Amino acid sequence: MVKKPEVNCLEDFLIKHPSAEKRHRQSLKKRARNIETKSKLRTLIKRARQAIETKNQDSALSQIRAVDRALGKAVRKGIIKGNTASRWLSRLSRSASRVSAAG
Repeated sequence: MVKKPEVNCLEDFLIKHPSAEKRHRQSLKKRARNIETKSKLRTLIKRARQAIETKNQDSALSQIRAVDRALGKAVRKGIIKGNTASRWLSRLSRSASRVSAAG
């Protein structure tokens, strides 16, 4: 779940307008959500790399599919850019194909 963002006392003094306060609260929530999503992405990519290193083709393929779905969702939400997602997925796929060709 998304943790409730901590509010800094200094920020309370700086923000005067109610709409600015609301916008700041929204940005803290969005930042927490983005951090959580990026962390999940990194975990999925790490699992895919481990599956590739163990040369388990079925596991690697399913992990790469999971990474692809998660990257697409992150791009749609605007958490990462499309080219970045394509680059990460391409590198994973290329390393998986090298392992399958070698073994």
